Amino acid sequence: MKEVVPLTEGWSLHHDGSPLPATVPGCVHTDLLAAGEIPDPYTGLNEREVQWVGRRAWTYGRDLAPADTATASHERTDLVFDGLDTAATITLDGRELGRTRNMHRRYRFDVTGHHGRLHVEFASAYDEAEFVRVLTGERPNVYPEPFQYIRKMACSFGWDWGPTLVTAGIWRPVRLERWSTARLAEVRPLVTVEDGTGRVEIHVGVERTGSGAGRPLTVHAAVGGVQRRVTVDGTRAVVTLDVPDVSLWWPRGYGEQPLYDLEVTLVDEERQLDSWHRRIGFRTVELDRSADEHGTGFTFVVNGVRIFARGVNWIPDDTFPSRITPERYRARLTQAAEANVDLVRIWGGGIYEDDAFYDICDELGLMVWQDFLFACAAYPEEQPLRGEVEAEARDNVVRLMPHPSLVLWNGNNENLWGFRDWDWEPGLQGNSWGGGYYLDLLPRVVAELDPTRPYTAGSPWSGSWEHHPNDPAHGTHHSWEVWNRRDYAEYRDSVPRFVAEFGWQAPPAHATLRRALPGEELAPDSPGMLHHQKAEDGNGKLNRGIARHFDLPEGDFDRWHYLAQVVQARAVAAGIEHWRAHWPVCAGTVVWQLNDCWPVNSWAAVDGDGRLKPLHHELRRVYADRLLTLQPGPDGPALAVINQSGTPWRTTVTLRRLHADGTVAGETPIEVTAGAREVARHAVPRDLVPDERSGKEFLVADAEDLRALHFPVPDKEFAYQAPRYDVEVTPVGDGGSVEVVVTAHTLVRDLLLQADRLGADAVCDSGLRTLLPGERVRLRVRGAGAVTADAARAALFCVAQR
Repeated sequence: MKEVVPLTEGWSLHHDGSPLPATVPGCVHTDLLAAGEIPDPYTGLNEREVQWVGRRAWTYGRDLAPADTATASHERTDLVFDGLDTAATITLDGRELGRTRNMHRRYRFDVTGHHGRLHVEFASAYDEAEFVRVLTGERPNVYPEPFQYIRKMACSFGWDWGPTLVTAGIWRPVRLERWSTARLAEVRPLVTVEDGTGRVEIHVGVERTGSGAGRPLTVHAAVGGVQRRVTVDGTRAVVTLDVPDVSLWWPRGYGEQPLYDLEVTLVDEERQLDSWHRRIGFRTVELDRSADEHGTGFTFVVNGVRIFARGVNWIPDDTFPSRITPERYRARLTQAAEANVDLVRIWGGGIYEDDAFYDICDELGLMVWQDFLFACAAYPEEQPLRGEVEAEARDNVVRLMPHPSLVLWNGNNENLWGFRDWDWEPGLQGNSWGGGYYLDLLPRVVAELDPTRPYTAGSPWSGSWEHHPNDPAHGTHHSWEVWNRRDYAEYRDSVPRFVAEFGWQAPPAHATLRRALPGEELAPDSPGMLHHQKAEDGNGKLNRGIARHFDLPEGDFDRWHYLAQVVQARAVAAGIEHWRAHWPVCAGTVVWQLNDCWPVNSWAAVDGDGRLKPLHHELRRVYADRLLTLQPGPDGPALAVINQSGTPWRTTVTLRRLHADGTVAGETPIEVTAGAREVARHAVPRDLVPDERSGKEFLVADAEDLRALHFPVPDKEFAYQAPRYDVEVTPVGDGGSVEVVVTAHTLVRDLLLQADRLGADAVCDSGLRTLLPGERVRLRVRGAGAVTADAARAALFCVAQR
């Protein structure tokens, strides 16, 4: 039987002639940080102080002892690296084993009979990128860093939400594998289901030793109580298992997520040589890209059911990805599920995530859209990159394809758009730019290795060059003009077929800022705040977004911080409510973005310390199965009753036209039925439409425990009374939680309890809430300890001045 020996201990990092203790998996930055050689680059302005790290060569080393007598009987010993970041030379006892130039591949070296000092020497990623740039020639990108010349996590080189921290190191596990006769070199299960019977077609690749050549071997496979054996005479075999009456895997909100254990073993007579295990799920997935009177669709169809995708974009959860544990993945993906998300898009400037990420998505019913790793640049297609790209694609398609959560392979992020729209083409002068990857190489690899899943050439992409790559009427669309130049109300000006990116910025939680910027007097333009704002004119766009709706506060950081978070939540909600109301023409929204990789002003719903912004709570509301929304229109607002559940929704919606002081100017109940996975629209009666000229009227729609609001004028033009409310605090349960009870005496709009102001670890179960006069809300707070009413009041904010 194959023996696996992890090589996690005993590593050192050579630094200025002296060895430092090294953690494997890890990277140079985290080792230097642990040794006290560099400051925390996420704190203050420290990022600037550690730029030298990415421009130096680094060497990791450890001793590799000879095999003891108990294991010497194995014929073959392989040194296996699951991830090397990035350009490395590996030597053992002075003998070169090989060289690598790709962070996204696995590597295996035969070290049979060898031992001694093992060295992994990493060149500077900048030096490797410059070497390739000289070979291939210059290509354009959106940032002044050379990320397209090296197969490495692009956002290591900085992004409009991330720091420039160019890493090196053994970033994924390394081990010895000792084996004899043969091993399982590749297991590739094609999982399909038809008429209730699941089929697993398992393609097996076998590597043999010299003594194993020509020996008849057996592959045994088992799943769902079904077993089969086949003989392997050479290096390839196919085992097919048909499993009757399988339970289907569904996206969350559509059904359960049953997973089946698939076991594959390689046997020599009755001696087990190797084994492989994964959990699989039975489901079908298609992408409906048919043309209709609205353009060209882009609709996920799972198990025959058409789905409006409620998505978020995912970036690496840490600039140092070796620090992301399975527990951290689970925490972040659970936050996505709790926001009623059902699709996570892994963005192309990051990494193919650890297996734990996809395992958790399988369990939670989160569909995964996986980008191949190309983003925002023209990529050379010449060697040495072309061979690396194909090897990387093959490696990761085979590794990830067992996961039922994986529903789409996507060629790139914004590169087809960039080629057409960002003035790249003239400067390329006929040179390659990546089109051959997205339109030829990658679809061929997917068709060969994983034909059970759809592939799309890019995001955005209209499906062909007959239309602009970012045409909202065709395929996927990235909506960035609104954030960059307009008011969020302008999301309502179009109905794209699928919105794969859109978003609005806001600062992180107050406690996150306090930790990341210690001792700084916080202001929107204080040194640390500006350093942790990476977007071009980011603060200008934030301030203009606030100023369109509120008087921009001068010298009041807390107020600015609150209003920025309110506008972020409102902006994203405006887009999602509008586009959901136009299902099935629009078939999905993927918010930019779920998470952050460090503490930063960004588009994230969960900040770099894992704290929830108000946007997260708003996503939970607007991504719920059932949603009420009042949609502005030229003839007044319309009521949309959105039902994404699998059963009809029959309800009574109460419409009320109210004055600013809460008095009722008109009221009407409307009986509404929205069929399963349908939208019902109703015009608002003319006598209930608020008078836009008065600035004193608004519209409320209530049904069951749902509410929608329509204010026809910006807040700074609305005749708010000074908000008045009472605050009480009541301990709950064993004293670990409290309820903050707020009773409104006036209209209190977008009330927010910033729980982290009560304690760095405190969390609140609610985001923005609007109360009418006389209404009461109970806000549950955990982790704050004892809380007084005065402290709770100090942590409460609402739209009008307190």
